Amino acid sequence: SGRHRVSRGAVRLLAPVGDPQKVIAVGLNYRDHCLEQDVKVPKEPIIFSKFPSAIIGPFDDIVHPEDSSEVDWEVELAAVIGKKGRHIEESSAMDHVVGFTVANDVSARDWQMKRNGRQWLLGKTFDTFCPLGPALVTKESVADVHNLRIRCSVNGQLMQDSSTSQLIFRLPKLIAWVSRFVTLVPGDILLTGTPPGVGVFRKPPVFLKRGDEVQCEIEELGTICNKVV
Repeated sequence: SGRHRVSRGAVRLLAPVGDPQKVIAVGLNYRDHCLEQDVKVPKEPIIFSKFPSAIIGPFDDIVHPEDSSEVDWEVELAAVIGKKGRHIEESSAMDHVVGFTVANDVSARDWQMKRNGRQWLLGKTFDTFCPLGPALVTKESVADVHNLRIRCSVNGQLMQDSSTSQLIFRLPKLIAWVSRFVTLVPGDILLTGTPPGVGVFRKPPVFLKRGDEVQCEIEELGTICNKVV
């Protein structure tokens, strides 16, 4: 109606979903990201998780942990589950999605790749390592979620620039695959992977430091921007 508006400058936007039961993530899910690492394209989705306690708002600060010297960025398309399901068929998988948002799968590469037995969880789930937003965009409002430009900039320098058309496993496949193992419930968040341009595979590698500003943007979904402190 337009009768209940407040100015954008008068509010602090929170994450569109702040306390989901699950944050499910996918590794190596962009063809160009696999080429960047010189690894084979996976035959099955590579699934890991982040704890919901990692979630922050679209303009909140990312806290650089004292325990890491290799903090990296990963812009990602996030899908939010709106309908409960288990053993979901690919043909009906999108019926279980309510909408989409922008995510930054912040990663401590030293903990992901060298420590904790090279299991990814700890390196992915430090507090503040999952900025989300700026809003939940309903699926009906997105023309083609598998054909959106996806970008990440650090201090104004473009680092990642690709398209969700590069996804190896698209949302119907991912939802069907994950629901073989767990029941998906409304509010669950599915991070779908990141394109090339992350810091760890640059030559030489580039990592985030305190004072940096990371901006993640997906066409039709909006932009999030987080300062590293």
